[in-house]
Amino acid sequence: MSKKQQNILIIGAGLSGSLLALRLGQRGYNVTVYEMRSDLRKTDISAGRSINLAFSDRGIKAMKLVGMEDKVKALCIPMNGRMLHDKEGNTYLSNYSGRDHEYINSISRGELNGLLLTEAEKHDNVTIHFNKKCKSVDFENTTALFKDYNTKDEFVEDADCIIATDGAGSALRKSYYLGKKFLFSFSQDYLTHGYKELSILPTESGGYKTYINALHIWPRGDFMLIALPNLDGSFTVTLFLHHNEGEYHFGNLTTPEIVTEFFQKEFPDALELMPNLVDDFFENPTAALGTVKCSPWHYKGNTLLMGDSAHAIVPFYGQGMNASFEDVVEFDKVLDEHEGNWETIFTEYEKTRKKDTDAIADLAIDNFHEMKDHVGQEIFQEKRKIEMALEREFPNEYSSKYSLVTFNEHIGYREAMLRGRAQDKAILNMLADRDISTSDDIKIILDKVKTETEAILEDDKIAGLH
Repeated sequence: MSKKQQNILIIGAGLSGSLLALRLGQRGYNVTVYEMRSDLRKTDISAGRSINLAFSDRGIKAMKLVGMEDKVKALCIPMNGRMLHDKEGNTYLSNYSGRDHEYINSISRGELNGLLLTEAEKHDNVTIHFNKKCKSVDFENTTALFKDYNTKDEFVEDADCIIATDGAGSALRKSYYLGKKFLFSFSQDYLTHGYKELSILPTESGGYKTYINALHIWPRGDFMLIALPNLDGSFTVTLFLHHNEGEYHFGNLTTPEIVTEFFQKEFPDALELMPNLVDDFFENPTAALGTVKCSPWHYKGNTLLMGDSAHAIVPFYGQGMNASFEDVVEFDKVLDEHEGNWETIFTEYEKTRKKDTDAIADLAIDNFHEMKDHVGQEIFQEKRKIEMALEREFPNEYSSKYSLVTFNEHIGYREAMLRGRAQDKAILNMLADRDISTSDDIKIILDKVKTETEAILEDDKIAGLH
């Protein structure tokens, strides 16, 4: 059967689903997408859960694939580093890279999703339906049961293959799990911390109340506040806090007085910019943060999980969207090699991709602890100074773990994780042992870091750690 006649059903029209629909539409497939929510281009559906997205090189790679790089960049605000805020309101800018051309971007989830939907719908062979929830998938017969939210009717759709990009609560993944037709492994791990979205509104003239080109962080050891800029002059602010432990936690922040007291004590400079704090706090939900891993992602050549439905991660590396976009790039490569044989396509795609999505899930947990605590520690700041100097002086010879993950889109997450962790260990060990210091000759530091990193990688290999 030629691909012109092959019908692909995509469940979920979020970031991953809309990009996949666009790419498969470009390739000539007949694509039908069903989304349970309303069309976000016509109604605001964020409900305080949007979390601004950090858009970086792996995501840009996907936009290049579908010819949308320029349109998406118009929605971006560059962030060159982390602006750290202490309790006294002092700030310190820690760049993401020693190379000036490396930075991440703040982008609105809704704006980006809307743009992808509009581009996908330009293809006559792509159809997107809204307000239709997938209840279950018959993965043996390649059919899906939907409920229309408007008419309340239920109906069944069939296709040559079904790809689920329906997020962490995936209906297809649930059907795999409940179907018990094959050995399906699934884990869902929640952090002890949740999050609540807040905001810093623009000035009366529509300007920004604080520095625009940074990701602002208020690290406080066991919790933190972050803020990302928006094009309208506002900042999306997110509080990450324990659900029920510590002096202050989501369980006891129950009155305007306690919330204000908490912010006065921990984030006084942020509070000055947020006269709307109390309204935001009690209007917006407290949401959970979790990691989903599962395998296999596919059933024969019939069905496939992609994006968050296969590998939901916590947001602390700013890679959730970028990883899901990179899924489409990697899937597209496998299509080039095996087009026409869905079972081989799905098998090869998972084989190449799963090790990398497992790695970024683990790295995101690491970065949670780094952002809320380590960034405020002196030895960590020394490490960052050394890494900045190495990247500045030897741009082709050294990349930090953050740079390997965020700016080196040609290498997989797993390779970036293994090398990055070894480098971190090497530098921190040598700083602790006083084998290196920030005042040493930078070339000597580079040689020592390289030698020690390779030794650690070799030890890890012998120990079977990779």
